Amino acid sequence: MKTIILLLVMLSYSIGAICQANQDSQLQLKLDQAFANIFSADAPGGSVFIQKGKKILYERSFGLADIKTKGKFTPATVANLGSISKTFVAYGILLLQKQGKLSVDDNLLEYFPDFKNKAIAQKVTIRHLMSHTSGLPDLRKTGTDSVFYLTAKDAENFEPLKSADSLEFEPGSHWKYSNPAYNGLALIIEKVTHRKWQDFIRQNIFQPAHMDHSRITDGAFPESGVAHGYRKVNGVFEEYDYGEYPTFCAAGNGGVWSSIDDLRKYANAIKTCAFMDCSIIKKTEQVWKPINWSSADPMVHTTVWFNHKGLMPYYAGEGRFTVIEHTGDQGGFKAHLLWIPEKEMTIIWITNNDLFITDTIEKVLLETGYLQ
Repeated sequence: MKTIILLLVMLSYSIGAICQANQDSQLQLKLDQAFANIFSADAPGGSVFIQKGKKILYERSFGLADIKTKGKFTPATVANLGSISKTFVAYGILLLQKQGKLSVDDNLLEYFPDFKNKAIAQKVTIRHLMSHTSGLPDLRKTGTDSVFYLTAKDAENFEPLKSADSLEFEPGSHWKYSNPAYNGLALIIEKVTHRKWQDFIRQNIFQPAHMDHSRITDGAFPESGVAHGYRKVNGVFEEYDYGEYPTFCAAGNGGVWSSIDDLRKYANAIKTCAFMDCSIIKKTEQVWKPINWSSADPMVHTTVWFNHKGLMPYYAGEGRFTVIEHTGDQGGFKAHLLWIPEKEMTIIWITNNDLFITDTIEKVLLETGYLQ
């Protein structure tokens, strides 16, 4: 009897392994087919990485990193992350709070005494900037003074906000995405550490996470060893990054450059608390809702990430699983880093062809049963 039971267990395990292998193969086949319609070998491309638990489900790279040199896009290709950069800045602030050098409840007047309206600066806290709930209007004239903003760095991008004479809403009551808020946060890191914020992040996050090939710009565009961003104009891909896209030099909101290989390390460093206490990491995965929240829309930001149902960014609908994520969108670059705790699934991708591909991935994951 024991032998029969053992044989049945072994048979059940074998059948399960075969079914899992078939499911994995279907996922890879369907994603390959889907991406064949998105990427071509002689055009800008990207890299995609999907992991469930410790198993890599999918890892592919497509197309070119540089049209001129014909360099291929690979998992080691360094590309601009756009707003995923904000997560590094936010963690930098939290590291400084852990060190007792600031508090996220400090008001802005403590760091920017030259605010035109002192009362406004006293109302807005660091936490408000981190969570996009400050109410500070974006007063940058990027449309009418695009030439200036082609080379404007963090200080120049945050400067217009200091002349605000009114708020769009009371800090903490509503949510509105703000790029210059993160330029201000980068400047706060510099004021507290008395060093470039890029160096602080490199030492305190990149190094513990072993992100050896990642970098952060400080005005100048990386001349070599990186992908270029492109957009299609009249059917032809044109470069659209440094020198073409206003505010590209503003590093606090989008200056981190990394690869799929390094982003895998970043995601793992977060999960293993490699650069920050686990108790703090856990809080950064939970939505922060201010006590004076009055918006009809739900709060979906944690002060570092977005936390909501469904894979698509900022979506607060009827998705079945909680998703923790941040997207990136700058010039011709797009990127997304997300994980689904309930499914132990991590999804990371970068493209330089101005295309967002999470919807394609989500469709295939649903079709193959990974999000059941």
